[in-house]
Amino acid sequence: MQAQPPNFDWANLERYRADNARVGVAKPGEQRVVFMGNSITEGWAPHFAAMFPGKPYIGRGISGQTTPQMLVRFRQDVVSLKPAVVVILGGTNDIAGNTGPSSLEMIEDNIASMAQIAQANGIRVVLSSVLPVFDYPWKPGLAPAPKIVSLNAWMKQYALTHNAVYLDYHTPMRDERMGLRREFGDDGVHPNIAGYRVMAPLAEAAIRAALRTGRPRRAW
Repeated sequence: MQAQPPNFDWANLERYRADNARVGVAKPGEQRVVFMGNSITEGWAPHFAAMFPGKPYIGRGISGQTTPQMLVRFRQDVVSLKPAVVVILGGTNDIAGNTGPSSLEMIEDNIASMAQIAQANGIRVVLSSVLPVFDYPWKPGLAPAPKIVSLNAWMKQYALTHNAVYLDYHTPMRDERMGLRREFGDDGVHPNIAGYRVMAPLAEAAIRAALRTGRPRRAW
């Protein structure tokens, strides 16, 4: 096995470290929300001020990331900020094999672990469906559409039985092939501004629903 260079940062913990220190923890009464995810979240965050005006919403997406990478940085990039709610969106890059082969069970374990860490720290959880994809431009031929449908079905059931909120982006954004509708994304994977405009009110409704639930009991 080839040794990694000393500065290797597999989960990209360095990406938001300084920004986390700058924003600090949420103020008393602040209903802060952290959006945790991959490039879809990263691309959305610059539009938060326009789509969620006046809301203390923070983006913590990193392009290309898989759920194990998100899990590694979850405490630093979510728990340390002490939000009221976390919106988790991940799994599509796992299906694409960005960090190696990954079964649906592996993805489910990582998503469940993030939800459990959040709830153990008194953070309400919104689990976002994976967006529809018919084919990955950078990894064609994987037939991701049915895998995404299966993962979303598991996520919906998990949320129902674990005091979380399921956020369904897939249904309004899919086409007849269970891929992303052309008007919502140019490459079949990443939303364009029209896609984000569909997602924003759905996310807002899910956040409101999460805030209405009882706050999870902290582990300490």
